[in-house]
Amino acid sequence: MESLKQIQSKIISCELLQKRLAVWRFKDKKIVFTNGCFDILHLGHIEYLAKARDMGGVLVVGLNSDDSVHRIKGPSRPLLDEQSRSMALASLFFIDAVVIFEEDTPYELIRLVRPDILIKGKDYREEDIVGNDIVKAYGGKVVTMELIKGYSTTQLIEKMRKLHR
Repeated sequence: MESLKQIQSKIISCELLQKRLAVWRFKDKKIVFTNGCFDILHLGHIEYLAKARDMGGVLVVGLNSDDSVHRIKGPSRPLLDEQSRSMALASLFFIDAVVIFEEDTPYELIRLVRPDILIKGKDYREEDIVGNDIVKAYGGKVVTMELIKGYSTTQLIEKMRKLHR
């Protein structure tokens, strides 16, 4: 398969995700889920996502749509459109699937995925993580992961703005 097609094949709909989840579960793969805007892919994201994948056999990433990012982050975001952001994520070998969601939170996507492990950064308290109730109800784990200091998309955007003033 050509590299570009291989990357594109990891950006999938919820319907296709359900089919892949069935195959992964049949193969007894541990499903890990995380989500975010991933507006500018940086070292903090790479390390976070790689460590998330190491916690299981499959990593599914929920990606906020452009409209969702706009509602959450404000009128100047996202900097990159959802196609660009999803392609960047899907190009990472350790990500198995990228699913774009329209809602402000991935609650319904988490309900669909039913991950064995739900991961967010330590900037979230476990009880505040969207979907933690779903995951805990069937015995899954909710994990908060340490983030690399100094790597924040918001901080990077602010730094770029200062450089161009």
